[in-house]
Amino acid sequence: MSALLLLTGALQPSAEVLPGLALLSHTVKILPAQGSALLDAPDSDLVLVDGRQDLAAARDLCRLIRTTGADAPVLLVVTEGGLAVVAHDWGMDDVVLHTCGPAELDARIRLAIGRSSAASPDDPAAHVIHRGEVVVDDATYTARIGGRPLDLTYKEFELLKYLAQHPGRVFSREQLLQEVWGYDYFGGTRTVDVHVRRLRAKLGTEHEHHIGTVRNVGYRFVVPTRDKDSEGGPGTGTVQGSAAGSSSRDGAGRGSVTG
Repeated sequence: MSALLLLTGALQPSAEVLPGLALLSHTVKILPAQGSALLDAPDSDLVLVDGRQDLAAARDLCRLIRTTGADAPVLLVVTEGGLAVVAHDWGMDDVVLHTCGPAELDARIRLAIGRSSAASPDDPAAHVIHRGEVVVDDATYTARIGGRPLDLTYKEFELLKYLAQHPGRVFSREQLLQEVWGYDYFGGTRTVDVHVRRLRAKLGTEHEHHIGTVRNVGYRFVVPTRDKDSEGGPGTGTVQGSAAGSSSRDGAGRGSVTG
């Protein structure tokens, strides 16, 4: 059982913000979603910020929490429509939908607390993933390609990070939807294709090959040839057969996240 702090302006916080929270055994302290409330905030294992109604205010509050030096991880609660605009530099550790079920919510809470407890401030390199010219820093939620900063949304960052953590491994769209978006996301696998296209566009034509398509299967992070021996990852050759891999692109051009 963990001690949680919920920052919200809802009149009936548990029922309105996260109905699944009432079914869990965690203790929850509720305070207004205002910066001044942090002055009297009790120690907590995790902070929940209600961003359902005012994303801009929630973003500012998440960033403010980071400036206080608080060690507790921050989970931002959003609607499905708000999920598409959340950016990785907002300062939260994870994002959950307000419709998140109790099992998914409990898993997110435990993972966030576990990551925070395991993080070592004396070893910042432990948070950094290097894959050729791709550098992903999980501690600062920043990503670079060839030294150039990438301006990614939160889910674009999470997708790049997850693929880079498993170089060469092929993930189906359903697997990526489950691992990156969560068990309770009902947007459909087209969401994955849209985010992959946007991510490739931001990587640029010189580096878009890092996100490889395995036709009829899904996507993988393509390990640069020069890094294969040092990282022990699979090769970057094209996968042949009915589940053949190629760097071909799926579907039509960009579109907004729908469904």
